[in-house]
Amino acid sequence: MTRHPRVWMGLLPCLASASAHASWTVNMAPGATEVSRSVFDLHMTIFWICVVIGVLVFGAMFWSMFMHRRSKGRQPAHFHESTTVEILWTVVPLLILVLMAIPATRTLIDIYDSSESELDIQVTGYQWKWHYKYLGQDVEFFSNLTTPRAQINNQAAKGEHYLLEVDEPLVVPVGTKVRFLITAADVIHSWWVPALAVKKDAIPGFVNESWTRIDEPGIYRGQCTELCGKDHGFMPVVVDARSQEDFAAWLAERKAIAAAERELTSKEWTLEELMARGEKVYNTACAACHQASGEGLPPMFPALKGSAIATGPTREHIHIVVEGKPGTAMAAFGRQLSEVDLAAIITYERNAWGNNVGDMVTPKDILDFNKAQE
Repeated sequence: MTRHPRVWMGLLPCLASASAHASWTVNMAPGATEVSRSVFDLHMTIFWICVVIGVLVFGAMFWSMFMHRRSKGRQPAHFHESTTVEILWTVVPLLILVLMAIPATRTLIDIYDSSESELDIQVTGYQWKWHYKYLGQDVEFFSNLTTPRAQINNQAAKGEHYLLEVDEPLVVPVGTKVRFLITAADVIHSWWVPALAVKKDAIPGFVNESWTRIDEPGIYRGQCTELCGKDHGFMPVVVDARSQEDFAAWLAERKAIAAAERELTSKEWTLEELMARGEKVYNTACAACHQASGEGLPPMFPALKGSAIATGPTREHIHIVVEGKPGTAMAAFGRQLSEVDLAAIITYERNAWGNNVGDMVTPKDILDFNKAQE
């Protein structure tokens, strides 16, 4: 077999660099909740039980091989069976399993007990973002990745929280039992925050439950852990745990923003205002597929620049943005965006990148379209 010492010599600096920069951890983290610490304690309990079993079993094996080796003239025993030994190797493992099952069962019961929650939040997975709805509070919003494209394309240095930063984190109060109702609108996702010991699949048509009670304020990060398609790795989860007072102030502010957003539906918009808002919303919701330049990524994500949709009849343009296109990656944004944002995006697409159709779509046009579809 031919050996290539130069190849190995070339790899040594890479290996040395990797070992210098990688975070070598060999254990779980205790987490930030009572349940996560229970999971950690259970993990350590089972680990040490396995260590003791391993030491006893391998110790007996090595001792037997050393003390009863042929060179010492040992002769093997001649016996067919031993009732005592068979009882022991049946009863002892059974007792060990029972001892392991008791704390495991207690922890599992705690994990699945989402009753008596003080705050309910519906978590819905979309390709590739999360929608959070505070049930009974009239507050809901989308959480999108904010890592710059320059970092993703290796054109800029990666930040501390690369692919783990969002525009709108999920805000929750500390010391409060928060129940999550987790589902999906398109494909299977999985909502996972390691520090909270929460990981649940988000499945279209099903609602899974989980819960948490965070002890200390802070930022806790996670990701979608289900392979949900292209850009699966661009779907982070960020939970912002705040004090009871800070959360109450934030919730009041979000309610005021929601009320103001509803009033915008009846506002008289100008083309310039819709274009400015449309560019911002487009870059958040559409640019990942159709690109900020509107040139898309054909054939999966067609160009909007000069396209028949963006320059054609207004109603057809509204229809495909609101209803989506079955059988393609084009999602229905009617359930994801407000009437104002839908009108702004469509107006922007019809007048950006040289399309210059010159018309504008208002929130009232979106409302009229939705009523016609009912």
